[in-house]
Amino acid sequence: MTKEHGKAEVLRERRKALLRQMDRIGDLRPGSLVEMYRKCGKPNCRCARPGERGHGPTFILTRKKGGKTVTRAIPDDAVQRTREQLAEYRRFQEVVREFVEVSEAICDAELRERGPGGRIAGKDVASRRPSPRRSTPEGPRRAETPPRS
Repeated sequence: MTKEHGKAEVLRERRKALLRQMDRIGDLRPGSLVEMYRKCGKPNCRCARPGERGHGPTFILTRKKGGKTVTRAIPDDAVQRTREQLAEYRRFQEVVREFVEVSEAICDAELRERGPGGRIAGKDVASRRPSPRRSTPEGPRRAETPPRS
């Protein structure tokens, strides 16, 4: 076994482990959760006092969709679940990023492992395209010619 072949096998095992991780990923959603406070504008309201943050918090989920920023208010009882979904999305992105890196490394190792003629050292590699059949299983076909007279 060549050094490159051994490395490729280790990478393939890592890729299988990453696929198992992807299988365990739960509900997810992209975006950012923002805690907002706002002032109502009434001069006698507590939010108008100096140093007061304002009314709230109100939680807003922001994300990009079709090139536009989309916002959605998240109810207080769904804030923790939304945070978990956002964390799961970040975990998913990290697993996918590593999966792509490992896959690329496998492809690179296989390219380095190939010897002259595009064959992998120690392996017979079948071509992807079958060659055109030149004869039938019964033997070569011959055009029928009329007998000479």
